[in-house]
Amino acid sequence: MSKLPPSAYGKVVTILSIDGGGVRGIIPAIILRYLEEQLQIFDENARIADYFDVIGGTSTGGLITALLATPDKSQRPKFTAQDIVDFYKNEAKRIFPEPSWTRKIETFFNKPKYDGKYLRETSRNKLQGTKLHETLTNVVIPTFDMKQVRPVIFSSFKLGTMPSIDAKLSDICVGTSAAPTYLPPHYFSNDGKEFNLIDGGVIANNPALISISEIIEQKKKRNTECLQVEPNDYSKIYLLSLGTGFQKPNKDYDARAAANWGSLAWASGPITELTLDGSQDLVDYHLASVFQALGSNNYLRIQTDKLSGEMAKMDDGSDKNMKNLEELANQILEQRVTSLDLATFEFKEVPDGPTNTEALKEVAEFLYKEKQERLTKCIA
Repeated sequence: MSKLPPSAYGKVVTILSIDGGGVRGIIPAIILRYLEEQLQIFDENARIADYFDVIGGTSTGGLITALLATPDKSQRPKFTAQDIVDFYKNEAKRIFPEPSWTRKIETFFNKPKYDGKYLRETSRNKLQGTKLHETLTNVVIPTFDMKQVRPVIFSSFKLGTMPSIDAKLSDICVGTSAAPTYLPPHYFSNDGKEFNLIDGGVIANNPALISISEIIEQKKKRNTECLQVEPNDYSKIYLLSLGTGFQKPNKDYDARAAANWGSLAWASGPITELTLDGSQDLVDYHLASVFQALGSNNYLRIQTDKLSGEMAKMDDGSDKNMKNLEELANQILEQRVTSLDLATFEFKEVPDGPTNTEALKEVAEFLYKEKQERLTKCIA
């Protein structure tokens, strides 16, 4: 099927948002595989990028975003959702290998847990020389420049005013995935500008709000490619937001025990995990509040707090853990849709609500109808 016509021909702007979370990226990958299968009921050649105006991703979600939007030689998506699932199953243990004793000693003193060489290598191999302007749909990938001490958002919408961000997707992905203490910061230069990047989760582990902001920003530029979305007018937004799960409560993080932690104890993992995961619920809180106030059903967040043990780690790429995460993702699909309790921040199943599979079937049908309407108006 042809490329998705501009949203100006439709009723809504369609956005897919994917959280960060290291190897736990296999969870949204499996959910996207199911969505792609449902889209293929209507369109046998369907790919995720054919149906979303914007795909936003942070860290591992940024990698998924790039893989979904990278073209092949025929200007079709190079990777299927199944390819991305296979990527996690095959490559996670190489990106996060069991550290040698030498590396463990170095990590203890002055080096990140992993050297990041394989992540850089596989990103370049998969994405080749593809640059930001070449993606098949608009992408939004947040990172943080540690030297400039400010966010850098690699956004298709900013290319006209910020040519320096038209970098290789492989560099962008390595940058947004460079979680402090786990992977080294990523340096590169493009169009005369230097970038010193660390994980986008430092500012937005859930990139949904940033993706929406990029759409709203287009109104100022009167970009006819997009609907005119006013600030806080989310009635013209259709958002699918996918989390990578987290452990709640985390019994290891007890305030009484943490009272005795020093800088080394904090840096060994908790500070990074809490930083990357802590902000995502606030984004969901804001979005759930706004969409509920509008009485809109155009927001679906699929997230779980059922991670336990090794599954909660962002860097356990062992075959056993990846299998466990795969099983959990399939369980999530069969569970009822959850919503965030705006008072307690707990995830609760929606009473008499649909399962996630049923909800995703509805998403697929909506996306297909939206595209057909756009095609009809575009041709007319």
